[in-house]
Amino acid sequence: MQAGLKSIDYARHEFIDVNDARYCYLDAGSGPMVLLVHGYPDNAYSWEHQIRFLTNAGYRTVVPFTRGYSPTTTRPGAYFDRATLVSDLVAIIDQLNEGKAVYLVGQDWGAAISYGLLGACPDKVRKAMLLAVPHPVEINRTLRRSPRHCIRSFHWFAFQLPWLPERLIRWSRGGFLRFLWRIWSPHFTDHQHVAQVVQAMLRGRGIEDTLAYYRAAIQRSFRDPGLAQLFHRLNDPIRVPTRILCGHQDMRKEMLPRAQDLFEPGAQYQWKLIENAGHFLHREQPDLVNAEIARWIGGSSEGNPD
Repeated sequence: MQAGLKSIDYARHEFIDVNDARYCYLDAGSGPMVLLVHGYPDNAYSWEHQIRFLTNAGYRTVVPFTRGYSPTTTRPGAYFDRATLVSDLVAIIDQLNEGKAVYLVGQDWGAAISYGLLGACPDKVRKAMLLAVPHPVEINRTLRRSPRHCIRSFHWFAFQLPWLPERLIRWSRGGFLRFLWRIWSPHFTDHQHVAQVVQAMLRGRGIEDTLAYYRAAIQRSFRDPGLAQLFHRLNDPIRVPTRILCGHQDMRKEMLPRAQDLFEPGAQYQWKLIENAGHFLHREQPDLVNAEIARWIGGSSEGNPD
């Protein structure tokens, strides 16, 4: 078994060349394609409950290890900005679904990338279900006026420092990554999953490359200048039908009502809170999240909570 891979029975490990990266992805089932995009600090195995559920429901699931996450590999000097990651998703859709629009599900950074795909390339997505992260524009608006949310997002600012964050993460043998799981999802107890994620991220340049996501979000020098035009379209108003789920214990739930203005009426913008869940709600409450995904991509929807 290649380094970074788990022995699993619910999906196949496949590889594909995507732009300047060699992507590994999980592939399972047949039918309409659902693209699942993981967050930080996590990997594609995080979606195991959703892969099993959607496969049984008659969908094909494609679940990439996004660039920077082993066993996906990139060339030296690769970029990890949101435009690059959106470009990767477009290439995956074009190659694995013949360019036809897919159902999109993303969590954490997977959601942040997905908002960019929805804004810049709406023709690639039929419907989207995004977890745990409000629209990046609303996050920025909130951080400008809320010290509480700045504290909640302390890692964003810490990760801007050169070399020190990666040194601390490696010195602690990934202890800081486990700490993030504990504070974001206090009642999550699948320590085996977190241990696998941490060990995979400690291989090679995993820590450095995944921190580059955060640096590119704030520092222009970390962004691919060749994708400047795409970058400027990432926050265009969203017209694709989009529903957001957030754990009731996640502070970011407060931003969801305020993000309405970032969606056109055709997006049918909706949001819902999942009880007894924090940031990694798809693993904390998989049955509830699976039911929401099935209702949304299957065509049924509910209004926002009061």
